Amino acid sequence: MITRVLTVSILAGLLAGLIVAALQHVTTTPLILKAETYEAALALKAPALAAIDGEAKIILAHGPAGDAPGHDHAEWKPQDGFQRTLFTGAVTIATAIGFAALLLAGMIAAGDGIDQRSALVWGACGFLALGLAPAMGLAPELPGAASAALEQRQLWWLWTAIVTGVGLFLFLRFDQPWLKLVAIVLILLPHVVGAPHPAAPESKVPAEVAAHFASLSLGIQAALWLVTAFMVGVLWPRATRRAAEA
Repeated sequence: MITRVLTVSILAGLLAGLIVAALQHVTTTPLILKAETYEAALALKAPALAAIDGEAKIILAHGPAGDAPGHDHAEWKPQDGFQRTLFTGAVTIATAIGFAALLLAGMIAAGDGIDQRSALVWGACGFLALGLAPAMGLAPELPGAASAALEQRQLWWLWTAIVTGVGLFLFLRFDQPWLKLVAIVLILLPHVVGAPHPAAPESKVPAEVAAHFASLSLGIQAALWLVTAFMVGVLWPRATRRAAEA
């Protein structure tokens, strides 16, 4: 069973990841590159206050063209072009493999039959819990976008995904009215509390570009969940038949 789960997860994630990575390359990646040009251009123009030799002086903050005096950048990132595409594709494939493993683990634990229809239903719920619900409070962000502290955003995202997943499970699996009411309360609770946001948002990216990226990112994530679920629904019955014949 474990070998079958791992095999199907890897194959489904690989196939789905390759398809969605190609989709990313022509949708969200160009917007990320555009946002980075806005960020770099503003960094080159914006004056920064720095203390040099005990005196406060105005210096120009340098972007990719050069470093500020005495400032050493140790951060590495893939170069634009083939290297960046390769790393982005690898992350997408790894994410799809994780999604496939989550779907299989959930369906096996729930005792559901695993076919294309049930896998797609679970995939849609996975997107709602881990994609759409958190994005209603914390939309996908481009480089240069204003945001709250990373730890606060991570905690809000985590508990939103968990309670939304639990709420969806209770609502869809049980008929008792009080459990459905509890499910609705759980799904709405993170949004009543509210996601963390900066006190004075100042984004370097135009609002139109940011909105376009947010909508495309949600579409890409939905595609990743659904394509991965479809692959799981196709591959799992075949792997089960082969295991029975062996």
